[in-house]
Formats: sequence, C-alpha cells, structure tokens
Amino acid sequence: MGKKFTVHVLRNLLLLNQNRFNQFLESIDGINPKTLSVRLREMEKDGLITRKIYPETPPRVEYAITEKGLALSPIIMQMAEFSMKYCSNDVFKDGKPRTLKQVFGTKVMEPLSHKSFKNPK
Repeated sequence: MGKKFTVHVLRNLLLLNQNRFNQFLESIDGINPKTLSVRLREMEKDGLITRKIYPETPPRVEYAITEKGLALSPIIMQMAEFSMKYCSNDVFKDGKPRTLKQVFGTKVMEPLSHKSFKNPK
C-alpha cells in the first residue's frame, strides 16, 4: 500500500470505475508502463485486485477490486476528500477546493459495502 501510485490505482478502480491498463496509464500523472505493471502485479499478489485475461486478439486484460481491496474504500474516500479540501492547489489547476460529490457525482456518495461486493472470479 505504501508504494508510489498504489493508492492512485485503487482510487481509480473505486471512484472512476477504471479497469484497464491504458486507462490507469492515461489518468495517473507521472506513472510509466513498467511501474504500473509492477504495481498491478504487487496489488494482485497482495490480494487487493484480480486480473482477468480475455482470450481475444489482441488480448484484453481487466482488473477488478477484491473484497480485501474494497475494505480500503473508506480510507481511499477520506484521503481523496482530504486532498480535494486541504491540498486543492496540488489537485486542481484553479486551486479551488471541491467535494467528492462535485468531482465524482452523486454515485460516490453511496457507501461501498461488502454486501454489494461481487467476487469477479
């Protein structure tokens, strides 16, 4: 969890519903393909995400949050909220603070729970 970009990937899975390598690569500032690949493998090994390979040409790979990863959602949400409120100069070009609802819409306000979790395996 403490390695650079791990929280960014979890945030994007949880809040932005991203699940593809290129989506992460395009939306996480400063990450390169090698680092992203390493982080995804580490997160998979740690049981935070799963990786599914589809037998297509070209191959398609999607990542999904696990129950263990989902348990981190309240922490990720609070970190995002804190950053948007107290570090807005670093987060937004205009430097104006925002709420989670303003940035991600009303769906983010619904609490994530283990009851709504569906195992992707």
